[in-house]
Amino acid sequence: MNDTVYVGTAGKDAALDRGWILGHFKDADDPRHSDAVEIKWGVHPPGDERAQWVRGEERTALLVLISGRFRVELPGRSVLLEQQGDYVVWGRGVDHSWIAEEESVVLTVRWPSVPGYAVDAVEPRG
Repeated sequence: MNDTVYVGTAGKDAALDRGWILGHFKDADDPRHSDAVEIKWGVHPPGDERAQWVRGEERTALLVLISGRFRVELPGRSVLLEQQGDYVVWGRGVDHSWIAEEESVVLTVRWPSVPGYAVDAVEPRG
């Protein structure tokens, strides 16, 4: 096997690291390590919500709805994703939070990948 290639399944791999499948938090010798971008396969039960708002956002984010009904809260605006493929993009400086209104699967891509946004060891990052 080539050490620069990794083949996996998002749902299985995501369960090992709170949904995250690529980013700065992977071991440096893992092909999924990146300081440039991070990717999350988020599987959220109904009512799952971020424990607190992200404040002082330094990253740009893209969140795509794969299935379910998912709400992203932004300052002065609430965005409801309800059809497969619905997405929202927000940039640096835009605080946010979220809630799964139904069981939902979302793909999140953020850049750059920087530490400091996890609420705690058991809370999903959003």
